[in-house]
Amino acid sequence: MTVLNGITNLTNWMGNVIMPTVAGLFFALAVVRYARGYPHQYIAWAGLMCLMVSGLLRGLETFATQSAWNNPDSIWITLRGLVNWTCNVFMPVYAVLQILQGVLAYGGVGHRLYHGSPWIRHFAAAGMALALSGLLRLAEFFVQRGAGGIS
Repeated sequence: MTVLNGITNLTNWMGNVIMPTVAGLFFALAVVRYARGYPHQYIAWAGLMCLMVSGLLRGLETFATQSAWNNPDSIWITLRGLVNWTCNVFMPVYAVLQILQGVLAYGGVGHRLYHGSPWIRHFAAAGMALALSGLLRLAEFFVQRGAGGIS
């Protein structure tokens, strides 16, 4: 076993085992503090940060393992996978959330919390997110069609 393998295994263990466990403890502590009337927000945020460390490690593992370790295009493949996931997975989900938020704002939900909610901004953001996803899919289609050459 080399030092590099040891560091890789330690990072994997810390990110995928220890951080979610610590996040669960932070969430339990936040619930107990909430029940007793103490401030609890920062402890809940700490739990979310622990889960984000685990999620970011999993995401980096997924994007980095799409090519061999000595492939000169590994950075390009990783960035392409990140952009593909962001535009084809995250943006449609974000568009649905923006439509939901726009409908709630238009209906007056939360008008006492935030006066004058610009509901049209949420619908415009949803349209832009879907347009970005659609443009990326269109570009992917043209790249796949053009990969075979001119016939």
